[in-house]
Amino acid sequence: DLCTFCTISLDQEEVFRTKVFDKSGSPFYGEDFYFEIPRPFQFLSFYVYAKGVFQRDLPVGKVSIRKDDLCKYSGKEHWFSLQPVDPNSEVQGKVHLEMRLNEVITENGSIGQHLLVRIIECKELPLISGQNCDPYATVSLVGPARSDQKKTKVKKKTSNPCFEETFFFEVTRSSSYSKKSHFQVEEEDIEKLEIKVDLWNSENLAQDVFLGETRVPVKVLRNDLTHKAWYLLQPKGNGSKSKSDDLGSLRLKLTYIEDMVLPSACYKPLCNLLLKSPDVKPISASAAHILGDICRERYEVVLPMVRLLLYHNRFVPFVSAVATLELDNTQEANTIFRGNSLATRCIDDMMKIVGKSYLAVTLKPVIDEICDSNKSCEIDPIKLKEGDNVEVNKEHLQGYVQKVFSLITQSSSSCPPLMCDVFRSLRQLACKRFPGDPHVQYSAVSSFVFLRFFAVAVLSPHSFQLRSHLPDPEISRTLTLISKTIQTLGSWGSLSKKLVRTKKCSITKRVFDSHTSLLFSLREVQKRAQGKKRLGKKNFKKRWLRVTNKELTYHKHKGKEAICIINVKNIRAVEKLDESSFNRKNMFQVVHSEKPLYVQAGNCVEASEWLEILGQVSRCNEGRLTTFHPSNYTGGAWQCCKSQSSSAPGCKPCTATMLANLQLDIDCDREAERLFSFLSSNDVKLHNMEDACASMAVYQGPQREPEEYSKFTIQEPKETFQTLKQLRNVMEELQRQHDTRSDTTAQYDSLYQTYLRYSFINSLEH
Repeated sequence: DLCTFCTISLDQEEVFRTKVFDKSGSPFYGEDFYFEIPRPFQFLSFYVYAKGVFQRDLPVGKVSIRKDDLCKYSGKEHWFSLQPVDPNSEVQGKVHLEMRLNEVITENGSIGQHLLVRIIECKELPLISGQNCDPYATVSLVGPARSDQKKTKVKKKTSNPCFEETFFFEVTRSSSYSKKSHFQVEEEDIEKLEIKVDLWNSENLAQDVFLGETRVPVKVLRNDLTHKAWYLLQPKGNGSKSKSDDLGSLRLKLTYIEDMVLPSACYKPLCNLLLKSPDVKPISASAAHILGDICRERYEVVLPMVRLLLYHNRFVPFVSAVATLELDNTQEANTIFRGNSLATRCIDDMMKIVGKSYLAVTLKPVIDEICDSNKSCEIDPIKLKEGDNVEVNKEHLQGYVQKVFSLITQSSSSCPPLMCDVFRSLRQLACKRFPGDPHVQYSAVSSFVFLRFFAVAVLSPHSFQLRSHLPDPEISRTLTLISKTIQTLGSWGSLSKKLVRTKKCSITKRVFDSHTSLLFSLREVQKRAQGKKRLGKKNFKKRWLRVTNKELTYHKHKGKEAICIINVKNIRAVEKLDESSFNRKNMFQVVHSEKPLYVQAGNCVEASEWLEILGQVSRCNEGRLTTFHPSNYTGGAWQCCKSQSSSAPGCKPCTATMLANLQLDIDCDREAERLFSFLSSNDVKLHNMEDACASMAVYQGPQREPEEYSKFTIQEPKETFQTLKQLRNVMEELQRQHDTRSDTTAQYDSLYQTYLRYSFINSLEH
């Protein structure tokens, strides 16, 4: 009878949580989460909690997966046994140590050996109750008959303490210095000794909290008298666990992607080859079409290609070319663009990238109304609940459908110009292919707008960020009925005519209402008060932050009136704030016409999202700053540059702003690396396609291996073969670049970009 929910954490920092599932021993959460990882991490962890009513939530169990092991589970569903949540195993962070063996002369004149241990610093220690900890370290030399322990000073309010303290331990003595020209620790002694470093959080009125430990055998100094390295903190006792009761299992589907991104110049040949694809005749011989052809089973291949084409304004000519190829093979007008082809997949991804704000403006208000009102719309007599009236439910459903359909057909002014360009091209191509069908120009567009965009968003609003969680089963049923009805209406050419005609006007006018788009929902944050307490100390308080294209507001409580409104046009910079400013993590600052607004986000992912969205809405403002102060002004000086004037120009360049064009918010190097990875993993298919081209070009009779060659679209064998040869040369050079850098970049805490996408499709089974 537990009410449970799950949280997702990077190490000990929670970044997402599911909604609460009421009273079930086998809940199905069915929620998807996707995010780019903004910092290094050791473990991806999933915690199951029992929801507390009058007390705190209690952990039921957890699943922790090492970063290095994520690739083992990527792309498939797995059942994981829940493990007990032990405070001594909840660790994260790393410690920097230097160790050295020194010869010393004792008081009686003999030669002995002392061990020097310098604890330099720690990084990424966990938050304690949401705040930076007060860490200290204990350093011990541990052996069979000894345990010498020493302690550092406590560092206040920091997750990255710098200790710089040195400790000495006596290791062993030699009876005579003349025995050896170079003193070494005796073999039997060194095998038994180890250096143990424990990190603790100092608690004034309670027991200190264990943060992690590391153990280093002294024998590592046998061949290296001075040893300096970073060590990841480990659970107490190296994570040894006693046998526990069965806590249940958690089903997860994860997709983990880690990219080694090379310098931009390395990807230029590949990008150039892909970007000239729209000009290749026939389009099937182009690099972009070949990529989609050999990876047609993998839907995720299309997305990085679409992003690259969008960035360089080459998407419309490419999708027009592949749509023409598809239409040439379409025999019936009523089946136009109904399959899962390269053209439809490209347009699907384009709409998801470009149309987020369009969906928010058009559908979010009515989706919120449907989910919050919880009116029954069930019209199937078999599924009716006791007491339900089918006529009343029919009225509810009809009202919702009419409202949704009206919002869609009246939304042309909000439709992004790029989508309008694509739809105009599809309309013209359809009319040219089926000149005798007056309705095909409408069905060509409505098959995307209704069937693949609005209807899908209604059916699964959480997948399009219109709702934060998967709707309840009853709400999901209502959304399903509305979505199916919208699909049916969109399939009728006579009704879809209204939408397409409206869009035709918007193509000319290029109107986009940027004042009503809700870009980011309310989020709870910590805001630094602009005033002072009675004792003069500025404090932080929890507030709900909300941003639209027009204004940034914060509220004392969710749903209440704003207590402060900042016009987006007055924002001059949005930047990260150094942790040392207030000894708090995940902070950013909004510099505007008055005092800077200092905000602490809930976690590293939220902080990254706030910086991105606030940067987007303010990047074209007049009077934007070119420099900023990464720290705060206190004690009569800026803590970053020590300038004493409060109005002194910033000491650090502002983050480069982007033009008001969504196509530019794309990391082309990362997308090119993903495409290289897909090509490399399909190397066998590339070879097979080359063989097919060679066979078709030389031998004009029946194909020798039709079952293999029929998988490829080859219209011009010679042209296709030349493109394949160019792809091969580009891939070989990129692989050489990767091999050259592999040795120098295979270090912990490297600057590789790491990304994670995982579907939280899971169940809890007792």
